[in-house]
Amino acid sequence: MSRVFPLVLIPLAVACAPLAEVTETPAAEGVSGALFVAGKFGNTLAKVDLATGARTALVASCANPHELATSPDDRHVALACYGGTSVDIFRTDGLEKVASIELGDNARPHGIVWQDNGDLYATAEGRQSIFWVRDPLGKAETFEYGTGQRGTHMLVVAPNARHAWTTDLSSKTVTRVDLLTRRAPQSIEVGIEPEGISLAPDGETLWVSARGSNEAYMISPEDLTVRKSVSVGPFPLRIAVRPQGDFAVTSDLAAGALTVIDAQTGEVARTIAVSSPQEAEQRQQVTILWSPDGQRIYVAETGTDTIAEVDFASGKVLRRLDGGDGGDGLAIIE
Repeated sequence: MSRVFPLVLIPLAVACAPLAEVTETPAAEGVSGALFVAGKFGNTLAKVDLATGARTALVASCANPHELATSPDDRHVALACYGGTSVDIFRTDGLEKVASIELGDNARPHGIVWQDNGDLYATAEGRQSIFWVRDPLGKAETFEYGTGQRGTHMLVVAPNARHAWTTDLSSKTVTRVDLLTRRAPQSIEVGIEPEGISLAPDGETLWVSARGSNEAYMISPEDLTVRKSVSVGPFPLRIAVRPQGDFAVTSDLAAGALTVIDAQTGEVARTIAVSSPQEAEQRQQVTILWSPDGQRIYVAETGTDTIAEVDFASGKVLRRLDGGDGGDGLAIIE
């Protein structure tokens, strides 16, 4: 059954209380835009100017925020409040909070997508479901879809917004949800603790990484057939496909590295050392995000409150940016 919850407004003065001084990092030539970082330890949202490397804003957000997503027009950023029950929306210019959308008791929102159609989609791990939020800055109508799986964590949405796919950590599954017909969801077991998920730009291949079995999988989005499994580095927490569609990359937390996979052959092309296995426990490398042009990868190092900026061609770490306390989820606008 569809469920609709009202839009809840939060006082801006409280939401935007400054928490720290702006920090400075080396500037970079030919780089522009802003990086947004969810600070899950400090309950913050940060904004970093990519041209200068300076953190230009840091505001209070919500309890234990994890993933975030920017709106198609780049004017807003939505934050999944994993320690609570809401998706909170901020302006990208000054990080003022403008809306809080309730998803219900024990929601624990985690994965989040702001689709080109203007609608939001988020997992609710505590409810074993995903939500479609239609017109999030207006009526904010919410529609809930049960997955029937434990640990519904990350998700991707088809370009036409007809289907969504989730990784379900505890059930060891990947689930396909029909967003329009409400047919029963389809799930398959994939490795141990599948968590990372990414959809190729052409929509033809679903990529999943399983952190417990140190593998990545090429999967058919239509019938969830596993086309190929690929051995990658230890504890591949995330996987992200390059905007050009030619490579998929896993974030290997236990190695402090990235595994680069050729998207055509499914073979490992190379490994990029972001830190080292000796530093891995301290840095806690988690989320990865491509720059829109596919030239750089941003790597959240939660334990050291840094975001590593990696040049994809050379594999060199160009800078480490300050993203606040426990930076995890990342989003970027040009």
